[in-house]
Parts: sequence; structure tokens; C-alpha cells
Amino acid sequence: MSELPGLSPTLDRLRAHVLEHSVKTGDFVLKSGARSSWFLDTKQTACRSDGIIAVTDAIVEVFGDDLETIDAIGGLTLGADPMAYGVAAVLGTRGVDLRSFSVRKEAKQGGVTGRIAGALQPGDRVLVTEDTTTRGTSLIEAVDQIEAFGAEPVFMSVIVDRGGTCGNMAAERGIDYRPLLVAPDLGYDYGT
Repeated sequence: MSELPGLSPTLDRLRAHVLEHSVKTGDFVLKSGARSSWFLDTKQTACRSDGIIAVTDAIVEVFGDDLETIDAIGGLTLGADPMAYGVAAVLGTRGVDLRSFSVRKEAKQGGVTGRIAGALQPGDRVLVTEDTTTRGTSLIEAVDQIEAFGAEPVFMSVIVDRGGTCGNMAAERGIDYRPLLVAPDLGYDYGT
């Protein structure tokens, strides 16, 4: 682990929460099959009241006035759910009205069909979220489903970008990608 870079007080508070509650060290096999000496369980941040407030404060700082251009927040279940629902709820107490939603892993049979669950509406401008990304594939899968539904993914964000490749994938799709934290912010190299 290397020396931590300087961050704003808001992002430093989020980083401290992630380091305390979400970073585990040891010997891990990642979803990709690669081995790593550290693992991120950022649901440990997103599912705690002080953590989701820190995430929301970071979203406000990172997105600023662009938040006013967003109608909805969500992404692929389960990684996006705590972040999308929590941020929408906290922002609602601050006068920012966002609808939240999830993209199911597969289409629901019977009742309401399709992969979108929640309050997303066709034509919405969307902030696509995920708790952690390494490669960005879950975010792009969500983007595909959101577009198929008739909404417009305009931004993507994660609590921590572990891999450093998602920005290129977002740029290829014309989506503005703004991670709240990246692996080097936590003292780790990308992809290790």
C-alpha cells in the first residue's frame, strides 16, 4: 500500500469510511479470476447510514450543478441498489428529486415484464451507478438495458473504480464517467 493522495475533505471522509468498513486484505480470487491482496465490499459503506451520507455528499461534490440535469439514478442489481436508493432518498431531503430504479439480472416473467424495476421513465436522463467496478461490464450492461427502455444514460459513477478501464468504455458510449474514488485513492494500484 502506498501513500494516499490528497483529496477534498468530502472525498477524504468517503475514503476513510471505505478504508474502515469496505476494504479487506488477504488473498482473494476476484470475479475475473485474478488473484488480489485486497478486496472491496463497498456495500459495507453504501448500506450504512453514515456511509450513504458520505456517498451522497461525494456525489453532490463530484456532479455539482449537473445533478439538476438528471432525472433518475440506478443500475444493475445488486451492486447499484444501495447507492441508487440511498442517494435518491438523501438528496430528496435536500430538495433534489431523483427517481431510483434497478436493472434486473433477467426479465421478470408475469406481471410487469422487462428488466427495469422501479421509477425509471422513458426519456429520463440517467446517472448509472454501481458500488465498485473493476472492468465496467456491469455498468455497460445496465446502460444497454436503460437505452432499450428508452431512457438516456448521461453519467456513470461508482463508489470505487478498482480497475481503471471503465472510463474508456464510458467514453466509447459517449457517457460522462466520474468515479467518486479510484484504487490509488485507497493506496492500491489499479487491478492489483
